[in-house]
Amino acid sequence: MQIGFDAKRYFHNHTGLGNYARTLVDGLKKNFSECQYRLYDEKTLRRTFSQGALAQREGCDLYHGLSNEIPLDSVKIGIPTLVTIHDVAWRTFPDMYHRIDRMLYDWKYGWAARHATRVVAISESTKRDVQRFYGVPDERISVVYQPVQELFYTPMDEALAWETASSSIPGLPRDFLLSVGSVNSRKNLMAVLQAMSLIPAENRMPLVVVGSGREYMEKCRSFAEQHLRKGDVRWLSQLNDSKRLQALYTCARVMVYPSFYEGFGLPVVEAALQGTPVLTSTISSLPEAAGPDACLVDPHAKDAPLQMAEHLNTLCSDRTKAEQIGKAMQTYARNTFAPDILMKQMMDLYLEMA
Repeated sequence: MQIGFDAKRYFHNHTGLGNYARTLVDGLKKNFSECQYRLYDEKTLRRTFSQGALAQREGCDLYHGLSNEIPLDSVKIGIPTLVTIHDVAWRTFPDMYHRIDRMLYDWKYGWAARHATRVVAISESTKRDVQRFYGVPDERISVVYQPVQELFYTPMDEALAWETASSSIPGLPRDFLLSVGSVNSRKNLMAVLQAMSLIPAENRMPLVVVGSGREYMEKCRSFAEQHLRKGDVRWLSQLNDSKRLQALYTCARVMVYPSFYEGFGLPVVEAALQGTPVLTSTISSLPEAAGPDACLVDPHAKDAPLQMAEHLNTLCSDRTKAEQIGKAMQTYARNTFAPDILMKQMMDLYLEMA
């Protein structure tokens, strides 16, 4: 079987969508080397209007759009098409997007969901959203969880992890909290900072924030300057090295991720695979990513920062309990998101469609 992929983000995106494309395609190559894989990195017009026909002419048995879209000629070609929908945040969290972007995403991604032979949702939560907003019937949607980069499945030696993490952030204390992800209103970093401000200074662990942002990030910085001590928050805007990120996950006492909405919540799984306990949200896909042992808070609750502060107090003061939660989350993550299982689920879907 020969499979064609929209590989724009495979080659040119170094964050979430690119990581998904590379991890999936490389994992398929490793597990199913008998198949052929064509990666299409075409110019914008060809990618939008005629890439499907190109894949058909070159002998592909099916075409997979890896990042929410498929070419418009897909309805005319003679091979099945599949599209991965990662989230519908432009619908569920519209304040983060300009109006023209919302309209464009709604048209392009909604069209793909309605016209692809099959839709892959990266979580049950995303599946429900695709059904709710675009009317895609249940039999046309399959859930295959997002694969995690392979290196995260091999725990890092603690001594090496500390050496790597401390070299990334000079003066990093041994005990710290960790937040990973873009610093925008959807990720809800402000609630974490508010929670920290409720913890007595002598019991407060510093927070390392890995991610960049704009206006919302400046609001968070301003709050931290006014309500927290100097050094309580360390900002690391760029970290493109997965080994360094793994080291931070390994060394962190708790990973905090109280997002208002996620298609999957990859940092939650990455942290859990290192045995690090996670404080995250009760909503969207995050309970799926975290499993039954994580500490969960409703981010919409009026007392959400207080609930977070109570969880953090417990996890920071009771190392044994924190380790128990981390180990339980690690077991869940390794069993639920094992790469061999996810690759087989995707290949079974291809074989069913071809």
